[in-house]
Amino acid sequence: MSNQNESPITTTGPEVSSGRRRPQTLKAAAVALAGLSAVFLFEMLDNSILNVALPTIGRELNASLTSLQWVTGAYAVVFGGLMLLFSAIADRFGRRRVMLVGLALLALASLCTAFVTTPEQLIAVRAAMGIAAAMTTPGSMALAFRLFDVENLRIRALTLISTVGLVGLAVGPTVGGFVLAVAPWQVLLLTNVPIAALAFIGIRLGVGKDVPAELHRDPLDVAGALLGTATIVLALVTPTLFVDEGTGSWTPWAATSGAVISGILFVVRERTATSPLLDLKLVALPLVSSGLAYKAASGLAVAGLGYMVTLQLQFAWGWPPALAAVGLLPQVVVLLGSGSLVGPFVRKVGMDRAAWISAASVVLGLGVFSAGSRFGYGWIALALVLVAAGMRVVGVVAGTNVMTGLPKDRTTIGAALVDTSSEVATGIGIAVTGTILAALFTGSISSGHWTAQQADAFQNGVTIAGLALTAMAAALVWFGIARSRSNRNRL
Repeated sequence: MSNQNESPITTTGPEVSSGRRRPQTLKAAAVALAGLSAVFLFEMLDNSILNVALPTIGRELNASLTSLQWVTGAYAVVFGGLMLLFSAIADRFGRRRVMLVGLALLALASLCTAFVTTPEQLIAVRAAMGIAAAMTTPGSMALAFRLFDVENLRIRALTLISTVGLVGLAVGPTVGGFVLAVAPWQVLLLTNVPIAALAFIGIRLGVGKDVPAELHRDPLDVAGALLGTATIVLALVTPTLFVDEGTGSWTPWAATSGAVISGILFVVRERTATSPLLDLKLVALPLVSSGLAYKAASGLAVAGLGYMVTLQLQFAWGWPPALAAVGLLPQVVVLLGSGSLVGPFVRKVGMDRAAWISAASVVLGLGVFSAGSRFGYGWIALALVLVAAGMRVVGVVAGTNVMTGLPKDRTTIGAALVDTSSEVATGIGIAVTGTILAALFTGSISSGHWTAQQADAFQNGVTIAGLALTAMAAALVWFGIARSRSNRNRL
Protein backbone atom coordinates (compact mmCIF):
# COMPACT_ATOMS: atom_id res chain seq x y z
CA MET A 1 0.00 0.00 0.00
CA SER A 2 1.26 3.38 -0.83
CA ASN A 3 2.00 5.85 1.89
CA GLN A 4 2.85 9.03 0.09
CA ASN A 5 3.04 12.36 1.80
CA GLU A 6 4.27 15.84 1.28
CA SER A 7 4.93 18.67 3.65
CA PRO A 8 2.06 21.14 3.65
CA ILE A 9 2.40 23.92 1.10
CA THR A 10 2.70 27.32 2.67
CA THR A 11 0.14 29.80 1.39
CA THR A 12 -0.89 33.29 2.28
CA GLY A 13 -4.59 32.67 1.76
CA PRO A 14 -7.20 30.19 0.60
CA GLU A 15 -6.12 30.45 -3.03
CA VAL A 16 -4.49 27.60 -4.90
CA SER A 17 -1.71 28.31 -7.28
CA SER A 18 -4.12 28.08 -10.22
CA GLY A 19 -6.18 30.98 -8.84
CA ARG A 20 -9.16 28.92 -7.71
CA ARG A 21 -10.32 28.88 -4.13
CA ARG A 22 -9.39 25.88 -2.03
CA PRO A 23 -12.38 23.64 -1.18
CA GLN A 24 -13.60 24.07 2.38
CA THR A 25 -15.32 20.66 2.56
CA LEU A 26 -14.71 17.19 1.16
CA LYS A 27 -17.95 17.50 -0.79
CA ALA A 28 -16.65 20.59 -2.55
CA ALA A 29 -13.63 18.55 -3.74
CA ALA A 30 -15.67 15.49 -4.71
CA VAL A 31 -14.56 15.48 -8.36
CA ALA A 32 -10.85 15.67 -7.51
CA LEU A 33 -11.14 13.12 -4.70
CA ALA A 34 -12.94 10.71 -7.03
CA GLY A 35 -10.07 11.00 -9.50
CA LEU A 36 -7.33 10.56 -6.89
CA SER A 37 -9.19 7.66 -5.30
CA ALA A 38 -9.41 5.98 -8.70
CA VAL A 39 -5.60 6.22 -9.01
CA PHE A 40 -5.17 4.36 -5.74
CA LEU A 41 -7.87 1.86 -6.70
CA PHE A 42 -5.91 0.97 -9.83
CA GLU A 43 -2.64 0.62 -7.92
CA MET A 44 -4.11 -1.70 -5.29
CA LEU A 45 -6.47 -3.61 -7.57
CA ASP A 46 -4.18 -4.34 -10.47
CA ASN A 47 -1.96 -7.14 -9.19
CA SER A 48 -4.44 -8.52 -6.67
CA ILE A 49 -7.21 -9.04 -9.21
CA LEU A 50 -4.82 -10.63 -11.72
CA ASN A 51 -3.37 -13.24 -9.35
CA VAL A 52 -6.56 -15.29 -9.27
CA ALA A 53 -6.55 -15.42 -13.09
CA LEU A 54 -2.99 -16.77 -13.46
CA PRO A 55 -4.03 -20.43 -13.77
CA THR A 56 -6.65 -19.54 -16.38
CA ILE A 57 -4.10 -17.42 -18.28
CA GLY A 58 -1.62 -20.28 -18.10
CA ARG A 59 -4.09 -22.71 -19.66
CA GLU A 60 -5.44 -20.41 -22.39
CA LEU A 61 -2.05 -19.01 -23.46
CA ASN A 62 -0.14 -22.25 -22.78
CA ALA A 63 2.19 -20.28 -20.54
CA SER A 64 5.08 -21.79 -18.60
CA LEU A 65 5.74 -21.12 -14.93
CA THR A 66 8.42 -18.63 -15.94
CA SER A 67 5.97 -16.77 -18.19
CA LEU A 68 3.34 -16.64 -15.43
CA GLN A 69 6.02 -15.34 -13.07
CA TRP A 70 6.75 -12.44 -15.43
CA VAL A 71 3.09 -11.67 -16.13
CA THR A 72 3.04 -10.40 -12.56
CA GLY A 73 6.74 -9.64 -12.12
CA ALA A 74 7.14 -7.40 -15.18
CA TYR A 75 4.68 -4.92 -13.71
CA ALA A 76 6.42 -4.85 -10.33
CA VAL A 77 9.92 -4.57 -11.80
CA VAL A 78 9.09 -1.70 -14.16
CA PHE A 79 6.95 0.05 -11.53
CA GLY A 80 9.63 -0.17 -8.88
CA GLY A 81 12.50 0.59 -11.22
CA LEU A 82 11.04 3.76 -12.70
CA MET A 83 9.19 5.26 -9.75
CA LEU A 84 12.05 7.38 -8.45
CA LEU A 85 12.74 8.74 -11.94
CA PHE A 86 9.12 9.72 -12.53
CA SER A 87 8.96 11.22 -9.05
CA ALA A 88 11.84 13.52 -10.03
CA ILE A 89 10.21 14.27 -13.40
CA ALA A 90 6.91 15.11 -11.70
CA ASP A 91 8.63 17.53 -9.31
CA ARG A 92 10.25 19.24 -12.29
CA PHE A 93 7.49 19.25 -14.92
CA GLY A 94 4.36 18.99 -12.76
CA ARG A 95 2.71 16.18 -10.82
CA ARG A 96 -0.68 16.76 -12.41
CA ARG A 97 0.73 16.77 -15.94
CA VAL A 98 2.76 13.58 -15.48
CA MET A 99 -0.18 11.83 -13.83
CA LEU A 100 -2.54 12.66 -16.70
CA VAL A 101 -0.06 11.28 -19.24
CA GLY A 102 0.32 8.13 -17.14
CA LEU A 103 -3.44 7.61 -16.94
CA ALA A 104 -3.74 7.89 -20.73
CA LEU A 105 -1.00 5.28 -21.11
CA LEU A 106 -2.76 3.03 -18.58
CA ALA A 107 -6.03 3.13 -20.55
CA LEU A 108 -4.22 2.42 -23.84
CA ALA A 109 -2.19 -0.48 -22.41
CA SER A 110 -5.29 -1.99 -20.80
CA LEU A 111 -7.17 -1.84 -24.11
CA CYS A 112 -4.33 -3.81 -25.71
CA THR A 113 -5.21 -6.72 -23.42
CA ALA A 114 -8.15 -7.54 -25.69
CA PHE A 115 -5.69 -8.39 -28.50
CA VAL A 116 -3.23 -10.51 -26.50
CA THR A 117 -2.64 -14.02 -27.87
CA THR A 118 0.73 -15.01 -26.37
CA PRO A 119 2.37 -14.82 -22.92
CA GLU A 120 5.04 -12.51 -24.32
CA GLN A 121 2.44 -10.03 -25.51
CA LEU A 122 0.76 -10.04 -22.11
CA ILE A 123 4.10 -9.47 -20.37
CA ALA A 124 4.70 -6.46 -22.64
CA VAL A 125 1.26 -5.08 -21.77
CA ARG A 126 1.98 -5.56 -18.07
CA ALA A 127 5.30 -3.73 -18.43
CA ALA A 128 3.47 -0.80 -20.07
CA MET A 129 1.04 -0.78 -17.14
CA GLY A 130 4.04 -0.67 -14.81
CA ILE A 131 5.28 2.45 -16.59
CA ALA A 132 1.82 4.00 -16.19
CA ALA A 133 1.78 3.14 -12.48
CA ALA A 134 5.22 4.71 -12.00
CA MET A 135 3.91 7.90 -13.61
CA THR A 136 0.68 8.10 -11.61
CA THR A 137 1.71 6.99 -8.13
CA PRO A 138 4.43 9.52 -7.18
CA GLY A 139 2.87 12.81 -6.20
CA SER A 140 -0.72 11.57 -6.01
CA MET A 141 -0.92 12.20 -2.29
CA ALA A 142 0.80 15.55 -2.86
CA LEU A 143 -2.07 16.51 -5.16
CA ALA A 144 -4.49 15.60 -2.40
CA PHE A 145 -2.60 17.91 -0.03
CA ARG A 146 -2.91 20.75 -2.53
CA LEU A 147 -6.69 20.55 -2.46
CA PHE A 148 -7.01 21.88 1.09
CA ASP A 149 -5.37 24.36 3.43
CA VAL A 150 -6.84 22.82 6.62
CA GLU A 151 -4.99 19.91 8.21
CA ASN A 152 -8.17 18.11 9.32
CA LEU A 153 -9.50 18.09 5.76
CA ARG A 154 -6.19 16.85 4.43
CA ILE A 155 -6.18 13.92 6.86
CA ARG A 156 -9.79 13.03 6.03
CA ALA A 157 -9.05 13.22 2.32
CA LEU A 158 -6.01 10.95 2.60
CA THR A 159 -7.98 8.49 4.70
CA LEU A 160 -10.72 8.36 2.08
CA ILE A 161 -8.30 7.82 -0.79
CA SER A 162 -6.35 5.12 1.07
CA THR A 163 -9.55 3.32 2.06
CA VAL A 164 -10.71 3.12 -1.55
CA GLY A 165 -7.38 1.56 -2.52
CA LEU A 166 -7.51 -0.89 0.36
CA VAL A 167 -11.00 -2.00 -0.63
CA GLY A 168 -9.63 -2.77 -4.10
CA LEU A 169 -6.77 -4.78 -2.61
CA ALA A 170 -9.13 -6.73 -0.37
CA VAL A 171 -11.97 -7.57 -2.75
CA GLY A 172 -9.95 -7.77 -5.99
CA PRO A 173 -9.14 -11.50 -5.88
CA THR A 174 -12.63 -12.47 -4.76
CA VAL A 175 -14.38 -10.37 -7.39
CA GLY A 176 -11.90 -11.60 -10.00
CA GLY A 177 -12.70 -15.22 -9.19
CA PHE A 178 -16.42 -14.71 -9.66
CA VAL A 179 -15.88 -12.72 -12.89
CA LEU A 180 -13.83 -15.60 -14.32
CA ALA A 181 -16.81 -17.89 -13.82
CA VAL A 182 -18.83 -15.94 -16.41
CA ALA A 183 -16.34 -13.90 -18.48
CA PRO A 184 -12.87 -14.23 -20.09
CA TRP A 185 -9.82 -13.25 -18.07
CA GLN A 186 -9.16 -10.22 -20.30
CA VAL A 187 -12.13 -8.50 -18.65
CA LEU A 188 -10.14 -8.21 -15.41
CA LEU A 189 -7.52 -5.95 -17.00
CA LEU A 190 -10.00 -4.12 -19.20
CA THR A 191 -11.59 -2.80 -15.99
CA ASN A 192 -8.58 -0.47 -15.81
CA VAL A 193 -9.99 1.50 -18.75
CA PRO A 194 -13.02 3.01 -16.94
CA ILE A 195 -10.94 3.44 -13.77
CA ALA A 196 -8.30 5.39 -15.73
CA ALA A 197 -11.01 7.44 -17.43
CA LEU A 198 -12.59 8.33 -14.08
CA ALA A 199 -9.21 9.29 -12.64
CA PHE A 200 -8.32 11.37 -15.70
CA ILE A 201 -11.59 13.33 -15.62
CA GLY A 202 -11.46 13.88 -11.86
CA ILE A 203 -7.88 15.14 -11.86
CA ARG A 204 -8.26 17.15 -15.07
CA LEU A 205 -11.34 18.99 -13.78
CA GLY A 206 -10.83 18.99 -10.03
CA VAL A 207 -7.10 19.58 -9.46
CA GLY A 208 -5.51 22.94 -10.22
CA LYS A 209 -2.69 23.17 -12.74
CA ASP A 210 0.91 23.09 -11.57
CA VAL A 211 2.69 26.44 -11.78
CA PRO A 212 6.42 27.14 -12.18
CA ALA A 213 6.74 28.58 -8.66
CA GLU A 214 5.94 25.15 -7.16
CA LEU A 215 8.34 23.20 -9.38
CA HIS A 216 12.12 22.93 -9.18
CA ARG A 217 14.60 23.11 -12.02
CA ASP A 218 17.29 20.77 -10.72
CA PRO A 219 18.77 18.64 -13.52
CA LEU A 220 17.37 15.13 -13.81
CA ASP A 221 19.74 12.33 -12.84
CA VAL A 222 18.98 10.25 -15.94
CA ALA A 223 22.21 8.26 -15.60
CA GLY A 224 21.34 7.31 -12.02
CA ALA A 225 17.83 6.30 -13.04
CA LEU A 226 19.09 4.09 -15.88
CA LEU A 227 21.71 2.44 -13.68
CA GLY A 228 19.23 1.84 -10.87
CA THR A 229 16.65 0.34 -13.21
CA ALA A 230 19.27 -1.84 -14.90
CA THR A 231 20.43 -3.15 -11.52
CA ILE A 232 16.91 -4.10 -10.49
CA VAL A 233 15.94 -5.71 -13.79
CA LEU A 234 19.15 -7.71 -14.19
CA ALA A 235 19.05 -8.89 -10.58
CA LEU A 236 15.49 -10.18 -11.03
CA VAL A 237 16.08 -11.78 -14.42
CA THR A 238 19.25 -13.63 -13.38
CA PRO A 239 17.62 -16.44 -11.30
CA THR A 240 15.26 -17.26 -14.17
CA LEU A 241 18.17 -17.39 -16.63
CA PHE A 242 20.05 -19.85 -14.42
CA VAL A 243 17.01 -22.17 -14.44
CA ASP A 244 16.23 -21.80 -18.15
CA GLU A 245 19.79 -21.73 -19.55
CA GLY A 246 21.70 -23.68 -16.91
CA THR A 247 24.96 -22.85 -15.16
CA GLY A 248 26.93 -23.88 -18.25
CA SER A 249 25.53 -21.01 -20.30
CA TRP A 250 27.20 -17.62 -20.45
CA THR A 251 23.88 -15.73 -20.37
CA PRO A 252 23.05 -15.95 -16.64
CA TRP A 253 26.64 -15.17 -15.69
CA ALA A 254 26.61 -12.12 -17.95
CA ALA A 255 23.38 -10.96 -16.31
CA THR A 256 24.91 -11.49 -12.86
CA SER A 257 27.98 -9.49 -13.79
CA GLY A 258 25.81 -6.76 -15.29
CA ALA A 259 23.73 -6.51 -12.12
CA VAL A 260 26.82 -6.20 -9.92
CA ILE A 261 28.54 -3.67 -12.18
CA SER A 262 25.45 -1.50 -12.66
CA GLY A 263 24.78 -1.63 -8.90
CA ILE A 264 28.30 -0.43 -8.11
CA LEU A 265 28.09 2.30 -10.73
CA PHE A 266 24.71 3.40 -9.34
CA VAL A 267 26.15 3.83 -5.85
CA VAL A 268 29.16 5.72 -7.22
CA ARG A 269 26.91 7.94 -9.31
CA GLU A 270 24.58 8.79 -6.43
CA ARG A 271 27.50 9.57 -4.12
CA THR A 272 29.17 11.93 -6.59
CA ALA A 273 26.30 13.52 -8.57
CA THR A 274 25.50 17.17 -7.90
CA SER A 275 21.76 16.43 -8.02
CA PRO A 276 21.48 12.69 -7.36
CA LEU A 277 18.29 10.78 -8.06
CA LEU A 278 18.56 9.24 -4.60
CA ASP A 279 20.55 10.80 -1.76
CA LEU A 280 22.01 7.69 -0.09
CA LYS A 281 22.66 9.63 3.13
CA LEU A 282 18.91 10.07 3.54
CA VAL A 283 18.26 6.35 3.03
CA ALA A 284 20.79 5.60 5.77
CA LEU A 285 18.89 7.64 8.36
CA PRO A 286 17.65 5.22 11.08
CA LEU A 287 13.91 5.86 10.82
CA VAL A 288 14.05 5.87 7.03
CA SER A 289 16.01 2.64 6.69
CA SER A 290 13.87 0.87 9.31
CA GLY A 291 10.61 1.93 7.65
CA LEU A 292 11.84 0.83 4.22
CA ALA A 293 12.97 -2.51 5.66
CA TYR A 294 9.54 -3.17 7.18
CA LYS A 295 7.82 -2.21 3.94
CA ALA A 296 10.14 -4.43 1.89
CA ALA A 297 9.59 -7.38 4.25
CA SER A 298 5.85 -6.95 3.84
CA GLY A 299 6.19 -6.72 0.05
CA LEU A 300 8.19 -9.96 -0.09
CA ALA A 301 5.68 -11.84 2.02
CA VAL A 302 2.54 -10.51 0.35
CA ALA A 303 3.89 -11.16 -3.16
CA GLY A 304 4.98 -14.69 -2.35
CA LEU A 305 1.76 -15.60 -0.57
CA GLY A 306 -0.53 -14.06 -3.21
CA TYR A 307 1.29 -15.89 -6.01
CA MET A 308 1.53 -19.29 -4.32
CA VAL A 309 -1.95 -19.44 -2.80
CA THR A 310 -3.53 -18.94 -6.23
CA LEU A 311 -1.44 -21.71 -7.78
CA GLN A 312 -2.01 -24.01 -4.81
CA LEU A 313 -5.79 -23.71 -4.79
CA GLN A 314 -6.37 -23.89 -8.54
CA PHE A 315 -3.52 -25.94 -9.96
CA ALA A 316 -2.64 -28.28 -7.11
CA TRP A 317 -6.11 -28.72 -5.61
CA GLY A 318 -8.18 -28.16 -8.73
CA TRP A 319 -10.47 -25.50 -7.29
CA PRO A 320 -12.37 -23.46 -9.90
CA PRO A 321 -11.73 -19.68 -9.84
CA ALA A 322 -15.02 -18.93 -8.05
CA LEU A 323 -14.23 -21.38 -5.24
CA ALA A 324 -10.67 -20.05 -5.01
CA ALA A 325 -12.18 -16.59 -4.63
CA VAL A 326 -14.24 -17.83 -1.68
CA GLY A 327 -11.06 -19.30 -0.21
CA LEU A 328 -9.55 -15.81 -0.08
CA LEU A 329 -12.41 -14.39 1.99
CA PRO A 330 -10.51 -14.55 5.35
CA GLN A 331 -8.12 -11.93 3.96
CA VAL A 332 -11.01 -9.77 2.74
CA VAL A 333 -12.80 -9.89 6.09
CA VAL A 334 -9.71 -8.92 8.08
CA LEU A 335 -8.66 -6.13 5.72
CA LEU A 336 -12.11 -4.54 5.68
CA GLY A 337 -13.12 -5.26 9.26
CA SER A 338 -10.01 -4.20 11.16
CA GLY A 339 -9.82 -0.58 10.07
CA SER A 340 -11.26 0.78 13.31
CA LEU A 341 -8.64 -1.14 15.33
CA VAL A 342 -5.56 0.31 13.64
CA GLY A 343 -5.60 3.69 15.40
CA PRO A 344 -6.14 2.31 18.93
CA PHE A 345 -3.46 -0.34 18.35
CA VAL A 346 -0.86 2.19 17.21
CA ARG A 347 -1.68 4.55 20.10
CA LYS A 348 -1.39 1.72 22.62
CA VAL A 349 1.94 0.22 21.52
CA GLY A 350 3.54 3.22 19.80
CA MET A 351 4.70 3.71 16.22
CA ASP A 352 7.99 1.80 16.47
CA ARG A 353 6.50 -1.26 18.08
CA ALA A 354 3.44 -1.22 15.81
CA ALA A 355 5.75 -1.17 12.78
CA TRP A 356 7.77 -4.24 13.67
CA ILE A 357 4.82 -6.19 15.13
CA SER A 358 2.75 -5.70 11.98
CA ALA A 359 5.69 -6.54 9.70
CA ALA A 360 6.41 -9.64 11.78
CA SER A 361 2.75 -10.70 11.48
CA VAL A 362 3.00 -10.61 7.68
CA VAL A 363 6.21 -12.65 7.75
CA LEU A 364 4.71 -15.14 10.22
CA GLY A 365 1.72 -15.60 7.93
CA LEU A 366 4.00 -16.51 5.03
CA GLY A 367 5.86 -18.95 7.28
CA VAL A 368 2.59 -20.60 8.36
CA PHE A 369 1.57 -21.05 4.73
CA SER A 370 4.95 -22.42 3.72
CA ALA A 371 5.09 -25.02 6.46
CA GLY A 372 1.40 -25.89 6.76
CA SER A 373 -0.30 -25.52 3.37
CA ARG A 374 0.29 -29.18 2.52
CA PHE A 375 -1.86 -30.15 5.53
CA GLY A 376 -5.08 -28.47 4.41
CA TYR A 377 -6.97 -25.24 3.84
CA GLY A 378 -7.13 -24.32 7.53
CA TRP A 379 -3.45 -23.43 7.48
CA ILE A 380 -3.92 -21.29 4.39
CA ALA A 381 -6.81 -19.46 6.05
CA LEU A 382 -4.68 -18.77 9.13
CA ALA A 383 -1.85 -17.48 6.93
CA LEU A 384 -4.23 -15.15 5.09
CA VAL A 385 -5.52 -13.75 8.39
CA LEU A 386 -2.03 -13.10 9.78
CA VAL A 387 -0.84 -11.42 6.58
CA ALA A 388 -3.97 -9.29 6.26
CA ALA A 389 -3.75 -8.15 9.89
CA GLY A 390 -0.15 -7.09 9.42
CA MET A 391 -0.81 -5.40 6.07
CA ARG A 392 -3.57 -3.28 7.61
CA VAL A 393 -1.00 -1.63 9.89
CA VAL A 394 2.47 -1.89 8.37
CA GLY A 395 1.79 0.28 5.33
CA VAL A 396 0.68 3.22 7.44
CA VAL A 397 3.25 3.07 10.22
CA ALA A 398 6.26 2.16 8.04
CA GLY A 399 5.48 5.00 5.66
CA THR A 400 4.97 7.43 8.53
CA ASN A 401 8.34 6.44 10.00
CA VAL A 402 10.03 7.21 6.68
CA MET A 403 8.33 10.61 6.44
CA THR A 404 9.19 11.43 10.05
CA GLY A 405 12.83 10.54 9.56
CA LEU A 406 13.30 12.71 6.46
CA PRO A 407 13.79 16.47 6.26
CA LYS A 408 10.54 18.29 5.55
CA ASP A 409 11.60 19.21 2.03
CA ARG A 410 12.29 15.59 1.08
CA THR A 411 8.98 13.88 1.86
CA THR A 412 7.97 13.53 -1.81
CA ILE A 413 11.04 11.43 -2.61
CA GLY A 414 10.41 9.60 0.67
CA ALA A 415 6.96 8.65 -0.54
CA ALA A 416 8.45 7.30 -3.76
CA LEU A 417 11.05 5.36 -1.73
CA VAL A 418 8.31 3.65 0.28
CA ASP A 419 6.53 2.45 -2.85
CA THR A 420 9.81 1.56 -4.56
CA SER A 421 10.92 -0.64 -1.67
CA SER A 422 7.57 -2.43 -1.74
CA GLU A 423 7.46 -2.92 -5.52
CA VAL A 424 11.08 -4.05 -5.79
CA ALA A 425 10.48 -6.51 -2.96
CA THR A 426 7.36 -7.71 -4.78
CA GLY A 427 9.41 -8.32 -7.90
CA ILE A 428 12.04 -10.20 -5.90
CA GLY A 429 9.36 -12.29 -4.17
CA ILE A 430 7.78 -13.32 -7.45
CA ALA A 431 11.16 -13.95 -9.09
CA VAL A 432 12.38 -16.18 -6.25
CA THR A 433 9.09 -18.08 -6.04
CA GLY A 434 8.71 -18.56 -9.77
CA THR A 435 12.33 -19.59 -10.21
CA ILE A 436 12.24 -22.23 -7.47
CA LEU A 437 8.93 -23.67 -8.70
CA ALA A 438 10.20 -23.76 -12.28
CA ALA A 439 13.39 -25.52 -11.17
CA LEU A 440 11.54 -28.27 -9.29
CA PHE A 441 8.40 -28.76 -11.39
CA THR A 442 8.78 -30.61 -14.69
CA GLY A 443 6.21 -30.67 -17.46
CA SER A 444 3.36 -28.25 -18.16
CA ILE A 445 1.93 -26.71 -15.03
CA SER A 446 -1.25 -25.80 -16.92
CA SER A 447 -1.96 -29.45 -17.69
CA GLY A 448 -5.20 -30.63 -16.13
CA HIS A 449 -3.68 -33.92 -14.98
CA TRP A 450 -0.59 -34.02 -12.81
CA THR A 451 1.31 -37.14 -11.93
CA ALA A 452 1.94 -37.93 -8.27
CA GLN A 453 5.57 -36.98 -8.81
CA GLN A 454 4.59 -33.57 -10.24
CA ALA A 455 2.21 -32.93 -7.34
CA ASP A 456 4.96 -33.71 -4.82
CA ALA A 457 7.46 -31.55 -6.71
CA PHE A 458 5.02 -28.62 -6.73
CA GLN A 459 4.31 -28.89 -3.01
CA ASN A 460 8.03 -29.15 -2.22
CA GLY A 461 8.64 -26.10 -4.41
CA VAL A 462 5.98 -24.12 -2.54
CA THR A 463 7.51 -25.08 0.80
CA ILE A 464 11.09 -24.27 -0.22
CA ALA A 465 10.17 -20.99 -1.93
CA GLY A 466 7.95 -19.93 0.96
CA LEU A 467 10.55 -20.66 3.60
CA ALA A 468 13.24 -18.88 1.57
CA LEU A 469 11.09 -15.74 1.35
CA THR A 470 10.20 -16.06 5.04
CA ALA A 471 13.90 -16.09 5.97
CA MET A 472 14.61 -13.06 3.74
CA ALA A 473 11.64 -11.11 5.11
CA ALA A 474 12.51 -12.02 8.71
CA ALA A 475 16.05 -10.70 8.16
CA LEU A 476 14.59 -7.40 6.93
CA VAL A 477 12.36 -7.14 10.02
CA TRP A 478 15.35 -7.81 12.27
CA PHE A 479 17.32 -5.10 10.44
CA GLY A 480 14.40 -2.69 10.81
CA ILE A 481 14.21 -3.31 14.55
CA ALA A 482 17.96 -2.75 14.90
CA ARG A 483 17.82 0.52 12.98
CA SER A 484 14.82 1.71 14.97
CA ARG A 485 16.65 1.02 18.23
CA SER A 486 19.65 2.90 16.87
CA ASN A 487 17.42 5.94 16.38
CA ARG A 488 16.08 5.71 19.95
CA ASN A 489 19.62 5.49 21.31
CA ARG A 490 20.49 8.74 19.54
CA LEU A 491 17.65 10.61 21.17
